[in-house]
Amino acid sequence: MDRFQNTGQPDWDWWGRVWPTPGATLRRLGVAPGDTLAEVPCGNGYFALPAAQITDPGTVYALDVDESLLAELATLAEQQGIENVSPIQGDARDLTEHLPEPVDTVLVANTFHGIEDTAGFVREAFGALRPGGQFVVVNWQDRPREETTVTGEPRGPPTELRLSPGATESAVLDAAAFSLAELVELPPYHYALRFRRES
Repeated sequence: MDRFQNTGQPDWDWWGRVWPTPGATLRRLGVAPGDTLAEVPCGNGYFALPAAQITDPGTVYALDVDESLLAELATLAEQQGIENVSPIQGDARDLTEHLPEPVDTVLVANTFHGIEDTAGFVREAFGALRPGGQFVVVNWQDRPREETTVTGEPRGPPTELRLSPGATESAVLDAAAFSLAELVELPPYHYALRFRRES
């Protein structure tokens, strides 16, 4: 299984510079105690692990194609005493096949720009949610890559792959019967859109 275009897994220190407080970010995005959540793809758990701490006892399904990253996530969960995260090896484009239940939140962070079949993926996210659930897309801002620097180096996807909030909104709303719930600014370089599945 191939990855989405232009995706990879930065190291933990790199993520920490971009997202110093992932738990606080997740709470701003509506993640709450008792929720079930699917992060796709989850990498080594930089968001999935703090999400599990918030949602406990609700399960966080952490899905990725990379078994080595999932193994790292499982090790970190054990070290941190997190028991409600469920690593799943699989392709996010087949999300509904991999989840054992509909979830309250589907989170896709920093990878939406690299999805070739955006409409197909959005429909999978819709199908994975319970009625009233939310689909959260976190994107890099549509600014030139040379303006989004981390430790003095340009970071994030190439400029031509970046999506404005409007383009992301259109891609989601054109593909499935979501409604837009909220635009959340995430300085310095990101934003999130929260979509609601009404039925």
